[in-house]
Amino acid sequence: MQKQRLELEYPLKGRKTDILWQLLSTDHGLGLWLADEVTEDNGVISLTWGKPWTEHHTLRANILKREKNNCIRLRWVDEESDEAFWEMRIGRSELTEDLCLCVVDYAYAEDIDDLHDLWDGNLERLHQSSGF
Repeated sequence: MQKQRLELEYPLKGRKTDILWQLLSTDHGLGLWLADEVTEDNGVISLTWGKPWTEHHTLRANILKREKNNCIRLRWVDEESDEAFWEMRIGRSELTEDLCLCVVDYAYAEDIDDLHDLWDGNLERLHQSSGF
């Protein structure tokens, strides 16, 4: 079975691309909203949910592309499909000049709604932690 592409766009309250870029592209920034702990080593990002002394889950992703103040594209280390990746891209509203976050991700058809809910929750944490 082939994974389906999910494309989402989230409006953000802000205009500072460099600040948003730090939240999307660094282990410290991602650790503020995407996972409980994030580390990067030689182009591989490890994301951990939960605390090491309790039940926790860690996933690792290879950085495929990182364009400063534009986008970061990653692929899970255990991803079987060469076409599946996840990407966060900085966009801008033509009307208001405010920033938006464009997300591309892949999942099986039965998991698309859950993936959409997961990104909605991630963006809620981004708003709470940064004010964007």
